[in-house]
Amino acid sequence: MTPASPVPASAVPLLSLAAFGSGISMRAADPLLPLLSNEFGVPLGEASLVITVFSIAYGLSQLGSGPLGDRYGKYLVIALAALASSATALLCATATSLPVLLAVRLLAGAAAAAIIPLSMAWIGDVIAYEQRQPVLARFLIGQILGVSAGVLVGGLAADAHQWRLPFLLVAAIFLLVGLGLLGLNRRLPPHARTVRPIAGGAVRHMLAEFGHIAALPWARLVLLTAFLEGGLLYGPFAFIASHLHARHGLSLALAGAVIMLFGFGGFAFAMGSTAMLRRLGEGGLARWGGIVLALSLAAIGLAPLWWLAIPASFCAGLGFYMLHNTLQTNATQMAPERRGAAVSAFASCFFMGQATGVGVAGLLIAQVGAPALLVGGALGLLAVALHFSRRVRLK
Repeated sequence: MTPASPVPASAVPLLSLAAFGSGISMRAADPLLPLLSNEFGVPLGEASLVITVFSIAYGLSQLGSGPLGDRYGKYLVIALAALASSATALLCATATSLPVLLAVRLLAGAAAAAIIPLSMAWIGDVIAYEQRQPVLARFLIGQILGVSAGVLVGGLAADAHQWRLPFLLVAAIFLLVGLGLLGLNRRLPPHARTVRPIAGGAVRHMLAEFGHIAALPWARLVLLTAFLEGGLLYGPFAFIASHLHARHGLSLALAGAVIMLFGFGGFAFAMGSTAMLRRLGEGGLARWGGIVLALSLAAIGLAPLWWLAIPASFCAGLGFYMLHNTLQTNATQMAPERRGAAVSAFASCFFMGQATGVGVAGLLIAQVGAPALLVGGALGLLAVALHFSRRVRLK
């Protein structure tokens, strides 16, 4: 923060904590799939719908969260979304059947949708572009650790046959963070609480906003890349825990701990992002991130020994965040005058890609197996990353 931007020092860390809760909520269900399959007497692919419906609601609802943030204030909308997420997580913990769990997971995805994209957009409002990528990387530490903790907590809960516990934990985290965000919003300086008055109908305005963004060629490339990245990574990713459990005999808790290293790879990137950006540039980060991510995913799928998944998981996280953080930084600047809507469109494409990827992977898992899914995702991610890197260099 510069002296001209006297934003409270706790503003970004609180957003990062909200992203932590969002990360746990997104990934805690991954190791729970075998337990949910047994609990409700359904195939593994059908149990994976608890991930798919969350991602669909998360992705679609983000289309509305951006204009809401622009209209009522991004920080306020994030605070209210965190409180709503606490309530929906509590409902997930009390679900008595798979249809009920799917319904409340749909609500949970919609409630959490605003948190990460509006946080990124708010950072874009108060941080100059030249300083923005490292700040975004540090903000994303919360999401990174949340994803890792979600997989670990889900694995521990699955081994203990207590699938409701992760949702209770998420409810408590979101309640505390939401109250903190609400209190801090009152202390933000005026330039950090900017709103943009909107004339006319909300739906018509929202469509006009996204129509303007879709008309920008660079925005279309960033959005398409985000969609493909989400699908090609998180479709196979959702089945890594069950793959390690079935192929190598690991407990679900240990499998979750191995996957947790994905987040530590992202943490390593966040800590070294400034030096890596200076050395490689945006194009180099995207290119090498895609290469490292693709090799790591293929190694997890094909490794004959389970412990090889340990360094592979760490490197997969490092490579992913090298690529994804570059995409995020471009998303915050592809339509600065409509930053809330632009970043929400980006996040929506990313999570709709996730939903599509998990849905397709759930249909294919019984036919082709997890190793083929992981290798296929790796090849697709490599092609996407190399293409985007080339376009960044040309830009």
